[in-house]
Amino acid sequence: MRHTSVYIICSPRPMVGKTLIARLLSEFLLLKNGEVAAFDINLKEPSLLEYLPDITETADVIDTFGKMQLMDRIIINDGTAKVIDLGFHAFDEFFKMTEEIGFMKEAVRRGVAPVILFVADTDRASTRGYAMLQQQIPPTALIVVDNEFVVRGELPPEMARGRVVGIGALPVFLKTYISRLGFSFTDYIRNEKDSSTELHQWIRRNYLSFRELELSLILQRS
Repeated sequence: MRHTSVYIICSPRPMVGKTLIARLLSEFLLLKNGEVAAFDINLKEPSLLEYLPDITETADVIDTFGKMQLMDRIIINDGTAKVIDLGFHAFDEFFKMTEEIGFMKEAVRRGVAPVILFVADTDRASTRGYAMLQQQIPPTALIVVDNEFVVRGELPPEMARGRVVGIGALPVFLKTYISRLGFSFTDYIRNEKDSSTELHQWIRRNYLSFRELELSLILQRS
């Protein structure tokens, strides 16, 4: 049976790199598959819609209509991978909704494969949010993202026990460079002739990490 992946990048904390990870993952899936559908659920944080307007639409989980509209889009097994950049303000409401409607079980029944990418931090809100997800999400579908720009050291022990995907820290000047609107990770590695540059290696390393994650999830499902 064909499965459609739905990647939900989340954290109860602002400014931990969720949109950066959503950009990277969306561009990777677009490069690999030729298509991807991205959803931006943010208020004041950097907006995925601003960076990838051709593949992104806004979504809302504040009212019932917005919730159902989003669920209708991501519960479809249509072969197009989905990426959700879930703003910190919507973290509790989104997962309260998915628990109430039995989203995980319904997704499995329909051949949709949700993957929760939880961006780690060391604060109390992150610890509480991760513990809540552990009660709702099967261990195989709950992935911790270790953004070294945010967690400068060891992950909290409870977050280090499961599957972890690392995102290396970049120097500030490169972080500023990739934060420009219109910058494309894929265009950079295609056009930059010097593959030894730090940014080139960083993008390739992250793309390979996503590829390994994708393959491991496929093996789990089979």
